Amino acid sequence: MGTKPTKRSVVIAGHATSLTLEEEFWTDLRRVALQRGQSLNALVASVDEGRSGNLSSALRLFVLDCYRRGELGPD
Repeated sequence: MGTKPTKRSVVIAGHATSLTLEEEFWTDLRRVALQRGQSLNALVASVDEGRSGNLSSALRLFVLDCYRRGELGPD
C-alpha cells in the first residue's frame, strides 16, 4: 500500500516550488485537474491559495475531500 514519496516541481504564482507526494496522490491530482479542465499547476495553485500549513499535506487532504464528495472514485 502506497509508494515512496516523489519530489516534483510545480509552478505557483510564477515561481517553481518542489512538492513531495506519493505517486497515488500525484495520479489523483492529475485526474482531478483533467476532470476540471485545469492544468496540474493551476489546481495546485488553487489549493495553495486556500491552505493553512504545509502544501503537501493540504494536497493530500484535498484529494481525500475529492473522494468524500464523490469527485474521485475507483479507476
